[in-house]
Amino acid sequence: MHEEAEVSATPPVIDMDGWVCPMPLRDSPNIVMGHGGGGAMSGELIEHLFLPAFGAASETGLADSAVITVGATKLAFTTDSFVVKPMVFPGGSIGELAVNGTVNDLAMVGARPAALSTAFILEEGTALVDIARIAAAMGTAALGADVKLVTGDTKVVDAGHGDGVYINTAGIGVVDDGVDIRPERARPGDVVIVSGEIGLHGVAVLSCREGLEFGTTVFSDTAPLNGLVAAMIATGADVHVLRDPTRGGVAATLNEIARVAKVGVALDERTIPVPAEVRDACALLGLDPMYVANEGKLIAFVPQQDADRVLAVMREHPLGARSAAIGVCVEEHPGMVVARTALGGTRVVDLPAGEQLPRIC
Repeated sequence: MHEEAEVSATPPVIDMDGWVCPMPLRDSPNIVMGHGGGGAMSGELIEHLFLPAFGAASETGLADSAVITVGATKLAFTTDSFVVKPMVFPGGSIGELAVNGTVNDLAMVGARPAALSTAFILEEGTALVDIARIAAAMGTAALGADVKLVTGDTKVVDAGHGDGVYINTAGIGVVDDGVDIRPERARPGDVVIVSGEIGLHGVAVLSCREGLEFGTTVFSDTAPLNGLVAAMIATGADVHVLRDPTRGGVAATLNEIARVAKVGVALDERTIPVPAEVRDACALLGLDPMYVANEGKLIAFVPQQDADRVLAVMREHPLGARSAAIGVCVEEHPGMVVARTALGGTRVVDLPAGEQLPRIC
């Protein structure tokens, strides 16, 4: 007869002295919307609450995908949850978003996505025709990304405790030998590349959610990036870093890379592709396009000697036609992102505390 291990019911102590974000993070005992924004508040929630609570059971970096070795095979594994409101928006729905977002997380470590799980949390009273539309969108997106939907789960919550449907996905992919793409590999001298126009997804969702009119319809850029990444890797270039700038936009993504790699990033704002409709909408609403979410773009850090051929290949791909070099990785100001403005000045591009636009993915 085995003696049962004693299980403590005492919750872990949360030491908030090291939490440095502005209010309401430190002074609030409860979760606020900013904790889900992908900025500093999200980072501190993970660093100061989840990781200490997990303790020795945690074996992870802070990237969106983990690379693990099973036998002789390197696999990438990721999970993501989607709570976008509304669930259908110009250019897509929560269905496409769930598939494309998970595929992209795998692609950002250089993996070839293979299979996804799908778990649905449905709100009582939601029309079956709406759920069918979302499910069909997921199937179409999976075919487009060349991945299989292989397992899943369904739960229903009481009316008033959801927004129609929330979706959780997990994905696995295969990482080929010689591929090593992670934020820690950013080096001074790397060229920073963005694969196209930024800010489209966030503005598309906001316009639909709030019923705003900007003179033209702004469509989400949601798309699977694994094909574009495969083309970049096929050039033989030593791609150091890939990230998709979703929550918190380009600004949050670059700050996270700079902090992890302990390097600086110097941008030229004049080279950052911002479509006119996004620029106008952001000016009207007091938003900065650098902080607006994207769902079909990537940021790449590539050695200077490889930058031109990587850019050329990206521009030949439909999802990279508007790719541009927007800055360089530097030794100065490690952990910080600075941008040279159109007027010739310089500004610090901070990590956002929370999120300009909540519930965007």
